Amino acid sequence: MSLNARIEPVLFLFAGLFGLAGVALAALAAHGGGDAHLAASASAMCLAHAPALLALALSSGKIKTAWLAGLLMIVGTLLFAGDLVTLRFTGSGLFPYAAPTGGWAMMLGWLVVSASAFWRART
Repeated sequence: MSLNARIEPVLFLFAGLFGLAGVALAALAAHGGGDAHLAASASAMCLAHAPALLALALSSGKIKTAWLAGLLMIVGTLLFAGDLVTLRFTGSGLFPYAAPTGGWAMMLGWLVVSASAFWRART
């Protein structure tokens, strides 16, 4: 069993969870008061990466690097959005540089998607 086949359910899981979190965080930003920009930024990252993870799961048979791109996007989104949400509710983030580390992980995930153009899976 390939790594893509093993990670495919995880990609579907996090696509759904990030979609849910993105909508909930958008509602918090609109109606929750406080530092709305933190919830709005976290919402944007969740809503941007939910469909990307869904696309990676659906095309995991064709994109050889889907597993790596997906894991980087999942970890990056969790760190970035998690740091902003934690900051919003507790006044301090997860750990120093959690959001930038997450941002770099997400960008690296997108770079891996681009690299897949050169390492296509055989169909």
